[in-house]
Amino acid sequence: MQVLEFDTVVIGSGLAGLSAAYHSSKFGSVAIVTKSQLDTSNSYYAQGGIAVAINKDDSPEQHAHDTFVTGRGICDHDAVNVLVNEGKERVMELIDMGMSFDKEDDDYVLGLEGGHTKRRILHAGGDATGKELTCFLLNLTKEQKNVQPFEFVAAIKLLHNNNCMFGVQAYDFKTNKNIVFKTKAVILATGGLSRVFARSTNPHTATGDGIAMAYEAGAKLADMEFIQFHPSALYVPNKEAYLISEAVRGEGAWLLNNKGERFMKDIHPLAELAPRDVVAYSIFRQIQKSDKKHIYLSVKHLDKEKIRKRFQNIDRHLKEYGFNLTEDLLPIAPAAHYMVGGVRTNLDAETNIAGLFVCGEVASTGVMGANRLASNSLLECLVFGKRASEKAAKLKAPSCSMKMPEPIQLNTDNEKLFLTHQNELASLMTENLGIVRNKKSLEFALSRISEIKNEFSNNGNEYNLIKIRNAASICKLIAQAALIREESRGGHIREDFQKESPDLKKHIIQQKNENIHFEPIRE
Repeated sequence: MQVLEFDTVVIGSGLAGLSAAYHSSKFGSVAIVTKSQLDTSNSYYAQGGIAVAINKDDSPEQHAHDTFVTGRGICDHDAVNVLVNEGKERVMELIDMGMSFDKEDDDYVLGLEGGHTKRRILHAGGDATGKELTCFLLNLTKEQKNVQPFEFVAAIKLLHNNNCMFGVQAYDFKTNKNIVFKTKAVILATGGLSRVFARSTNPHTATGDGIAMAYEAGAKLADMEFIQFHPSALYVPNKEAYLISEAVRGEGAWLLNNKGERFMKDIHPLAELAPRDVVAYSIFRQIQKSDKKHIYLSVKHLDKEKIRKRFQNIDRHLKEYGFNLTEDLLPIAPAAHYMVGGVRTNLDAETNIAGLFVCGEVASTGVMGANRLASNSLLECLVFGKRASEKAAKLKAPSCSMKMPEPIQLNTDNEKLFLTHQNELASLMTENLGIVRNKKSLEFALSRISEIKNEFSNNGNEYNLIKIRNAASICKLIAQAALIREESRGGHIREDFQKESPDLKKHIIQQKNENIHFEPIRE
């Protein structure tokens, strides 16, 4: 077992991880551990952009207001205020370092997305903001001499003793060896978990490993019941869901049901630009009324040249599926897109475990509430990635004793077993914990998920069996929280409790070996 020592270990290479690694490099040695390549992340595939109040007729206060409204009363006010104020500073820093956002006549081109009352979405490369921003920060990070990347290395276990973090155990797929990273600070930036659903916009790496690791280590989780389904993902039978950015609706695209009717105008004052939870639920209801598994997105009434120029990446990808962006009615249906909850942190991205920090989609900073405001996620990565690095740098070397863990094994014979259970869990989640839920379906799913988790609870250190255990653990956490929240709020809709309950304007907190409990909103 190889033992390596760094001042900070960052797990994950999306925008949050890269932000944390870049800023951490100013204070000491940094390892970036990622189970795939450095440029494989949700951040990389983000199309819409990054929300920031830089226009003269906009303000951080207005940005905060839109975040609170979309978050349905579950946002922590101090975290949102940090996001909208420091977010502008972080974006301007990137621009000063050479990051280029799209302009026309020396003015930034600002997009509009669901839930925003102002045009404040910066984008780069048209609809390739995530790629442009991630690659820019990745190149900056690579230039730092004391940053060492570890690609195709999966973090498996957080090593701690008596609430004291001292390292990470990982498995190197290239050498088939175990690595122990000794460190005073672990920054977890492993992204989301939407791949536990059968239909998702996320890359295959978004399986919630970081959540499972943190939970096993004793970290608190919050708001796990809130899953955001992106309203406009291309629907082609037997094909992966392809995200069609909300920015397309921001430029005037219509949602049409199977009768050709534009239905959102009668549902919400913002019509197609209502918050995502409203739009996804409305599409779900339209699909239920028809004999098809999709509705349509149309830009046929808009300036074709302008749309093709603005959404070059989407235009190109749709052609690969056999569709023309500006000429065709595009079949769409919601798909699991974003984990709103996550590992609970304070304003410095610290968890309840000393030395463990969390940022990005895997974190529950209090910013997102019950439903994420579009394009706030990349901003959150920048703000809390930097905050995590600065607080981590102040830590002293841990005094807790370190015991070497049992090595992880990899038995390829178990890969088929993992895929079988992964597919079953994905079906259970999609059918019972999708956009609309009820007590009967939640109890059914929870019972079967618990059986799978118990079956693999004592199966040693084989990688594929650990993955089954982790996936079942994540699904169980979501189901438990969804069953407890007897109301409809944001990304959690109960058909047996269709209204918001003022008594449930609270976070649901889950922690290993502790009773599930509620925590008040920080107002």
